[in-house]
Amino acid sequence: QVQLVESGGGSVETGGSLNLTCTVSGYTDAEFCTGWFRQTPGQERERIAAINFDGGTTLYADSVKGRFTVSQDNAKKMVFLQMNELTPEDTAMYFCARGGLPCAWYWDGSVEFKYRGQGTQVTVSS
Repeated sequence: QVQLVESGGGSVETGGSLNLTCTVSGYTDAEFCTGWFRQTPGQERERIAAINFDGGTTLYADSVKGRFTVSQDNAKKMVFLQMNELTPEDTAMYFCARGGLPCAWYWDGSVEFKYRGQGTQVTVSS
């Protein structure tokens, strides 16, 4: 059974930083893409970052480019999202997801990730 568990969310002030972790268990495919999403009530889900299995491809939404960094430790089966210069507009529930196709397929919305975590809340106060 594949499970993804997000952690590291919390409350920070504008300009602060958080580092989210996605811990993956039960996933055995050698090649994969892991993505990060966020969603607020009543809003569309927003793709914000993705990284492929060897780290050779990273993708970022314009809204987070230059402030957020996605990375991974495959030995520990963890994927990270370092978030800097946070603003109230970054307040959302953050999710990680994984699938076995190249990241580009998920990034343009052609396919949905097969597995997704329950999310971790990030709140940025002004």
